[in-house]
Amino acid sequence: MIEVETPSPASDRGCNTDSRWFSWTRFSFNMLRSIEKSILSHLRLPYRGMFVDIGPCVGEADKVWTIAMNNESKRVPIVMLHGLGAGVALWVLNLDEIARHRPVYAIDILGFGRSSRPKFADDAMIAEKQLVKSIDEWRKEVGLKEMIVLGHSMGGFLATSYALSYPDRVKHLILADPWGFPEKPADDENGRKIPLWAQAVLKASKPLNPLWIIRFFGPLGSWLVGKTRPDILRKFSGAVTNQDDIPNYIHQCNAQNPTGEGAFHTMMKDFGWARNPMINRIQDMKATVPITFLYGERSWVDNSPGETIRQLRQQGYVKVHSIKGAGHHVYADDAETFNGLVNDACRTSDDDFLAVVRKDEPSKASNV
Repeated sequence: MIEVETPSPASDRGCNTDSRWFSWTRFSFNMLRSIEKSILSHLRLPYRGMFVDIGPCVGEADKVWTIAMNNESKRVPIVMLHGLGAGVALWVLNLDEIARHRPVYAIDILGFGRSSRPKFADDAMIAEKQLVKSIDEWRKEVGLKEMIVLGHSMGGFLATSYALSYPDRVKHLILADPWGFPEKPADDENGRKIPLWAQAVLKASKPLNPLWIIRFFGPLGSWLVGKTRPDILRKFSGAVTNQDDIPNYIHQCNAQNPTGEGAFHTMMKDFGWARNPMINRIQDMKATVPITFLYGERSWVDNSPGETIRQLRQQGYVKVHSIKGAGHHVYADDAETFNGLVNDACRTSDDDFLAVVRKDEPSKASNV
């Protein structure tokens, strides 16, 4: 069932709640909704927000918050999966340009943003499969037969896992600085690159969810985001009028019960690596799934798996791009270049593009 948003906060009740805990974190469903609307008000094209009821996928009544644009287009739709701690509003620099050409759906992954917050399994592979299943249940409810899947960071990891499980549903896999692909280096090799104080902090924080510090600071969480990550604020300065919206949005997304973050913690092997790295699994993906990698030239994410996969998948389409000057948030660091590369990748999956390619291809007879 698809439930178009109404002004009543009752539509947010798919999430787990704990009023005493929320009183410290200063989380508010209405505030998150209001900040998201403020950020998305800068879009030029119209959008529709809706909760998609995927039923008892992980919890009892799971709902996935969804932004939809240009549904009238007959082209292959693109589905956008955000990274850890993010939500649909952080695609504000990309939605207009991509939606000019095709239907666009951006979702808050289950356990994040405005979507429901069910408890996930404590086993890495089971938690991953639960998230992947929730994406496919969402697809069924929306009524998409095939889709282009774009994922950033953690979203790229889940997008790849989805394509492994449901290859016939994926017309193109676009991975923006994806997390979880390489194997973790040996401890001695990795330790030499990290200062001793940082190693101590990482060790002490290992049992905790990655973004615990935002909740620890409670009502000062948005201040903490603004002070520790001024680079994120700068990325959106040209598009978002109220610069408090971005840190407030990130705070409100992560001040809730962190069940999705807990699933990420289960899937990770220390913050930078996955327990089940994709580099060891992607050879099982059907060759019919085209893959495009979009890395930030200055990102902390290891981009070598992209080139390794390009060499391994001789029978499949693989493109690897490095966006000059961009960091991990490649979609915001150089949105214009990012949007152009995404649109180029999407175009290769459109029927009108493929028809032109086939028409221009020489026939078998002419090759004899």
